[in-house]
Amino acid sequence: MAFLSVAKFLTPPMPNVTADYDGFELKWKFITFRPAYFKNEVYFIAAALLYVAFYFFGKKANESRAHKWYVPLPCYVDTSELNARRFEAHKQLYQSQFSKPTHTEGLSQDGNSDFFVYSTGRRALASLHTTFTLRPRHDLFQYLFQVVRGLIELDYNAYDEVELEFTFREPVGKDGAVPECVWAVVAKDELKKIRDARWDLTFTKTTDSPALPASLAVMSEFADITTNLLKPYGGFSLTSVLSSPAIQPYFRSLSLTDQPRTRPSHPLSPSERSKRLILTLALPPPSEASATAPLVAAAFQLVDIIAGEGKQIPGTARGGLRARRCDREIREEAVREKREEAEEQKAAARKKAQEERLSKLSAAEQKKALEREKKRMMRKTQGKVKMR
Repeated sequence: MAFLSVAKFLTPPMPNVTADYDGFELKWKFITFRPAYFKNEVYFIAAALLYVAFYFFGKKANESRAHKWYVPLPCYVDTSELNARRFEAHKQLYQSQFSKPTHTEGLSQDGNSDFFVYSTGRRALASLHTTFTLRPRHDLFQYLFQVVRGLIELDYNAYDEVELEFTFREPVGKDGAVPECVWAVVAKDELKKIRDARWDLTFTKTTDSPALPASLAVMSEFADITTNLLKPYGGFSLTSVLSSPAIQPYFRSLSLTDQPRTRPSHPLSPSERSKRLILTLALPPPSEASATAPLVAAAFQLVDIIAGEGKQIPGTARGGLRARRCDREIREEAVREKREEAEEQKAAARKKAQEERLSKLSAAEQKKALEREKKRMMRKTQGKVKMR
C-alpha cells in the first residue's frame, strides 16, 4: 500500500484532453500528439539538449587545445602554412630531442580532460612525461562549479595545465652529476597551491631573487643552489628566459627534486626515488600555442646543464644529509603510529575482558563494579589536573 501511495504521488496528473481541441496536432493511426499539452517538457528537453551540446563542444575544445600545443589534427590545422609551422613547434622540438618522442601516434587520452605523452630515448634522461590537465569543459556542472568557486575564493584559479616531468637516468644515492636537492622557481600566485600539493617542497625556504621578476619566488634548501642554477652557462641564461614577457603569463613553476610529491608512509630507499626536473605551465590558447616553446627548449638545455655540470652546483652532500634527516622523521612517525595502534588494541582488549567479566555478575554486583570504575576514573582525571 505504501508503494502505491508513493507511486500515485509521483505520477503526474493526466492532461485535460477535450474533444474541442483546435490547436496543432499530429496523427498517425491510433496515435495523436498535441504539443499544446506539453509545456514543462519543452524546458526539460531543451536543458538536456543544451547539456549534450555542451558536452560535445567542450570535448572538442579540450582535444583542440591539447593537440594544437603538441601536434595538430588534420581537422584543426589552419590553411596558412605559418600557422601549421607554429602549431608543430612543440612536436618538432620533441622529435629533435628524443629517438622515441611518443609511444603512440599523437596523444594518449584518459577521459575528456586528461591527455598524456610519454617520451624516451635521450641522453641523461630516462623519460619525459607530458601531462595535460584541462578544465572540464565537457561537464557543464563541474565547469560552473569552478566558475562559482573562483568568484567566492579569491586565491582559487582554475586553468588548463601542462606539466613536463623530466626523469634523470642517474639514480638517487649515486655520487653523480645531478645534485640531490629540492629547489624551485614558482609564480607567487601559485605558492599556496604548490605548497598544498607538493610535500617535497616543504623542506625549502621561500625567498625573492633580484635576478628574477617580482612575480616569481625561489623555494630552496640552500642559497648557493639558487646562485648556481640561476647563473649563466655559456649562452644560456635561465633568468633571461623566465624574465621574458611572452613567457610569464604561462609560467607556473620549475622544480628540481629527488623526493616524492606526497609524504611516504615509510622511508624510501634510493631505488624507490628518482631525480626529476618538473616544469608546470598554464596551457596557452590555441592561437598562441607556440608561446611556451622557448621555455620548453630552455628546459631541455637546463637538463643538459644539470646532468653535465651538476658537480659545480653545491649542495649534493647536504642534500643527502637532508634526505637522511627526512627519513629519520618518517621512521620515527611510523614507530609512533605503531605504538599508538598497539596501545589502542590493548585498551580494546581490556575493555572486552571487563565487559565479559561484568556479564557474568549479577545486576547488583554489576552496579557496584560500575560505580567503582567511575570513582577510579574520577580520581585519575583529578590527578592529571593537579599535575598540570
